[in-house]
This record gives sequence, structure tokens and C-alpha cells, in this order.
Amino acid sequence: MTGNARAAGLVKGTLDLLVLKALSNGKMHGYGISLWLERVSSGRLGVEDSAIYQALQRLRGRGLIEAGWGTSKNNRRARYYELTSDGRRQLEAEAATWHEYAASVAAVLADEVV
Repeated sequence: MTGNARAAGLVKGTLDLLVLKALSNGKMHGYGISLWLERVSSGRLGVEDSAIYQALQRLRGRGLIEAGWGTSKNNRRARYYELTSDGRRQLEAEAATWHEYAASVAAVLADEVV
């Protein structure tokens, strides 16, 4: 992927939330998460692979995800990540906060200045 998370328009702190969301769909490896973000955002959220792996390490360190080895679709060894129960709760809480924040920003932007 090209560009970094800030250049791609991600608000600081949202990458971890997006990674948690990706993993809510089931186990994925880092490259799979990158592909998922690109696909779901229609290419608007280009995030460097290194940023994804840094987020995965942060989330793992906080006990929000677990990692284990598996075999990818192309028959290569890959580290797969999955949400823990704490990670699922964190995703729900952060998603609710994000939706409230986005609604507030949208309301401010919709206010017509006369």
C-alpha cells in the first residue's frame, strides 16, 4: 500500500479501531487486513503494511487480539490474528463513541451559515 495512515486521511487513533473491525469478521493475517481495508473503503484508505503490523502489535500488547500460526490460501505460513473477548468489547465501545463523534461533526457541518 502507498502513503501513510495520516496521508490517507485517517484520523489519528482510528487505525486500531479499523483493525479490530476487520478481525470481527474472523481470523485474518496482516496482509488480509490491508486488503480488507482497501476493499471495504473502495481504495480510499490506503494504509502502509508497516502501520497495520504496528497496530497489530499494539492491540496484541493490550490483550485485545491473539495471534497464532496458520497456512495462507497460497500455502504459505502466516500469522493469523483474532479478537479476544476484551477486543470485542473494546470494538463495541469504540465504535459507539466513533458513531456519536461522526454524527456530531456531521451536524456541525450541516449547519448553514447565513
